[in-house]
Amino acid sequence: MNVTVTLIGQMVAFGILIWFVNRFLWGPLTNLMEERKKRVADGLAAAERGKHERELAEKRAKETLHEAKEKAAEIITQAQKRAGEIIEEAKEAAQAEGERLKISANAEIQQEMNRAREDLRSQVVSIAVAGASKILKRELDEKANEALVKELVAQI
Repeated sequence: MNVTVTLIGQMVAFGILIWFVNRFLWGPLTNLMEERKKRVADGLAAAERGKHERELAEKRAKETLHEAKEKAAEIITQAQKRAGEIIEEAKEAAQAEGERLKISANAEIQQEMNRAREDLRSQVVSIAVAGASKILKRELDEKANEALVKELVAQI
């Protein structure tokens, strides 16, 4: 067998593989990453809205405190105590909501990453088996070559 013909055949097969990956795999993976980026940005925007709402709640509490100061000394003491409680509750609620959104976004990112990895692994294995089958000009028996496939998956 001529080495040049074999080398040219391998270059053509590699070119087809690169075309296939760019055509069918790269676009969906890029779209998936853009969608995930948008979801994270939405989560951060929601956290920012929570912070803004907390600031508005603090403003409202200060206004309530100002109105209470115009009343009798006994009412002033009660209003200050209640305003402090409202501020603390609003801070705790906003912080808890922000943390919940962060945790949720992180969990969703991890799930998407794991899903994308598993999808990519399964696609790479099927492409590798198909490529090997074409190179060897015969169909590979998955049961007979299960150890080879598992080793390939582990390397990926």
